[in-house]
Amino acid sequence: MKITSIRTQIVALPNDEPLAGFSENPNATNPIVTLRIGTDDGIEGLGVTYFGGWLTSPLRRAVEELGALAIGEDPLRVEAVAAKLAAAGGGAGPGGILTMALSAIDVALWDIKGKALGLPLWKLLGGGRDHIATYASGALRRGLKLEEALTAAGRLREKVIARRKCSSACRVSPRPPAKSRRRDSFARRSGRRWI
Repeated sequence: MKITSIRTQIVALPNDEPLAGFSENPNATNPIVTLRIGTDDGIEGLGVTYFGGWLTSPLRRAVEELGALAIGEDPLRVEAVAAKLAAAGGGAGPGGILTMALSAIDVALWDIKGKALGLPLWKLLGGGRDHIATYASGALRRGLKLEEALTAAGRLREKVIARRKCSSACRVSPRPPAKSRRRDSFARRSGRRWI
């Protein structure tokens, strides 16, 4: 199997957070760079990346330029393709626009590999766990006032519990990891319990 095409576009998604019920600006949108990697076997992998603001177009261009270097490569060799693209970035990494562009390509390659092998991503990455830590950076945006963040955190917690977003193999932790003292302090101040 070989990579035959790279297609990108910018999609404006509403800047809302349905899980937490708050948005910094309800009328704003987030420009998301989407990527479709095509193969000669007809399998297509999808990837996304985001920076926002005026760097959205350069980020899209970075995804296209790096993606062009992957044409002809075997998409099932995810790590080899990623290493080739990272090396092409020279002294630009590890961080910034190079890493954001690589992330979209990496996700799309793993999507292709999962589809080609008929396996879910969690199996490709080493199997399941009996519990996971939760994380909600997008749901609890930095621009919210403290009271809004506390309300949003409570809504998010209740919705996650109600929806049981984890699979049956996933247990929700009764308390945060010991090294998360700052998060623990926030939970105590807000009167919230860990899910």
